[in-house]
Amino acid sequence: MIDDGWQSAPTAVDVARAGVSHDWLTSIGDRLYWVESSPEAGRDAVVTWSAGSVAVLPGDGVGSGLHAYGGMPYAVLPAGEVVRVNAESGQLTGAVTEPATAHTYGDLTWSGVELLGVREDASGDELVAVEMSSGRLQVLEATDGFLASPRVSEDRLAWVRWDRGVMPWDSSEVWAASYLPDGQPRGSVRVAGGPNESAFQPQWGVDGWLYFMSDRTGWWNLYRWRDGRTEPVTPVEAECATAPWESGYANYAMLSDGRIVMTVQLGPVHELAVVSSGAVARLPVPYTSIKPFLAVVGDRVAVIGSSPTRMQEIALVSTAGRVEVVRPGADHRFADVSMPQLLQVQSGGAQVTAVLYPPSGEAAPAPTIVRPHAGPTYHSNLRLDGEVQFFTSRGIAVVDVDYRGSTGYGRTFRKALDGQWGRFDVADCRAVAEHLIDTGRAIPGAVFISGASAGGYTALRAVCAEGPFAMAVARSAIVDPRRWTTTAPRFQRPHAAILASPDSAVRADQVRRPVLLVHGVRDEIVPIGDTTALADGLRGRGLLVGMLTLENVGHYVSGTGLVAVLEAELDAYRSVLKDAGLPLPS
Repeated sequence: MIDDGWQSAPTAVDVARAGVSHDWLTSIGDRLYWVESSPEAGRDAVVTWSAGSVAVLPGDGVGSGLHAYGGMPYAVLPAGEVVRVNAESGQLTGAVTEPATAHTYGDLTWSGVELLGVREDASGDELVAVEMSSGRLQVLEATDGFLASPRVSEDRLAWVRWDRGVMPWDSSEVWAASYLPDGQPRGSVRVAGGPNESAFQPQWGVDGWLYFMSDRTGWWNLYRWRDGRTEPVTPVEAECATAPWESGYANYAMLSDGRIVMTVQLGPVHELAVVSSGAVARLPVPYTSIKPFLAVVGDRVAVIGSSPTRMQEIALVSTAGRVEVVRPGADHRFADVSMPQLLQVQSGGAQVTAVLYPPSGEAAPAPTIVRPHAGPTYHSNLRLDGEVQFFTSRGIAVVDVDYRGSTGYGRTFRKALDGQWGRFDVADCRAVAEHLIDTGRAIPGAVFISGASAGGYTALRAVCAEGPFAMAVARSAIVDPRRWTTTAPRFQRPHAAILASPDSAVRADQVRRPVLLVHGVRDEIVPIGDTTALADGLRGRGLLVGMLTLENVGHYVSGTGLVAVLEAELDAYRSVLKDAGLPLPS
């Protein structure tokens, strides 16, 4: 356990308590709604704000397991009633219920007349409409692949679909059709997307155009379509959309005067911009990380933003850049915050971006934790991270690596990891570690690698060869990508097949450095079996630092589970340093 000597450093309990998250922000008139997750509350709840007043709505825990990672889990009806997806059952609750089935619901939206959404079972997806007065459900579209984002305007319906053998950030399509409530879509036409194009996030504009995101130029940019004609709204060499891990993202929002506010991402940095007549103007906001849930209130846009000095908060932003915080971030005890430094490192002919957080009050070199992000089709977040501050406040540097395969750098960089998972990501993390050692910022023999999910896989692969890493920490880790194609959720099975290299499995007899394993018993995204088997093999070779098994915990670790993980991880680093005769950080 951590001793009481760290009076100025946040404890693991402090970090867990600060882990409040806001998601699924939307608006109805002058009222905001969102889902708030609090470790102390123990459940996710729908929260609303209007005219400075915040209220937590009563009801069961809300949450969608659609496509494993979720989809918009609630919809607000005109009278203020809320339809929810129950976090435990995946069924509709609240203002409407349906007979229980084997489906999981999500991606809910109120069309103005009826409730639209997507539901999933083992055989595929259905786009459904529910007539509220009778509760009658009608299937509008069905596929053995995937559906998302139903959007209605007057007599028109748009949606997204992709095949069961691909991921939506590789290949997805926007479709449109004529549609009247209580009817069926007619004259369906593919608007955008195909085998080498990722298109999603459809929204109907008041100007009659259908807007959507597409990476047809190599960057996710905003386009619009009408009557068979497609045109770019504003071409930029930056990512204007987030990889669609969840269904229902909104990286752009339309103001009543025709202007559009959207996120713009380059590497780990997010910005907010206003698009008017094809021109893009940056909005000066105090955020470097903005979640893909923009909503409009009057002539302002609501955002969930954070930065290296601000916890995640909800704010209203005017087009002049004025910011009104409506839901402040969680309280925290990060008194001496470590400020990030962006690094560019060459690896295998590619330029890799890393975010270095130096230890608080410590001179270089320092013990260092290299963190490959989860995903792996994702990116590092440039925001105040309690786990980072937990270690930097104890004299340990942390560096986040956007290895090849990360988002925020265009389609070519994102696709670079295909068939090379466990190779290029490891090489890039190794290159960053060696760069820090060579420049005198990290101590040889005191560099560790730690990751969760796909990042845990990268960490395990990194200690299967000689290199700079003295130990690996793997949370909820994928161990064998090829076997994972049979155990992963339906949504992600193609992901493993696309990324995996021929020798992708982590085998205990290949591991050369000590390993700390962490896994939740209730993990449905990466079942615990492979980790348990790896632990047995490592134990027999004397390389298992520990196997921390978390009861009643799924794929994501928070609350008391996170407290146990942080304490175990810090103890493991200290033990390695002590055994190597290296000084402990202070």
